[in-house]
Amino acid sequence: MSAMSAAIDRIFADPNMAADALWTPYGSTTPVSCRVIRKAPDEITEFGAAQILSETTIIDVRASEIAAPGARDRVQIGTEVLVVRGAPRRDRERLVWTCEMVPA
Repeated sequence: MSAMSAAIDRIFADPNMAADALWTPYGSTTPVSCRVIRKAPDEITEFGAAQILSETTIIDVRASEIAAPGARDRVQIGTEVLVVRGAPRRDRERLVWTCEMVPA
């Protein structure tokens, strides 16, 4: 295990940083238990001379827990259900997937 992998594991184990979730791949009925980090940054989109501010939801999940997340996968965090929008991206070390989410 690399130092970076160990650090990622510690971050995802921290109850202040990550939460328990159930990940259900699209087309499946069997959820997978995992830990996720939920982020909700505002996004500014340029439209002509106007700037549009919108809320986004981003989820990070370890590649060791979810090997191949895909569009339309469902994630349940507590009572909230979200759906992966678009193609997930991995970080440089290939340890964490970042997924843009929308409400189910």
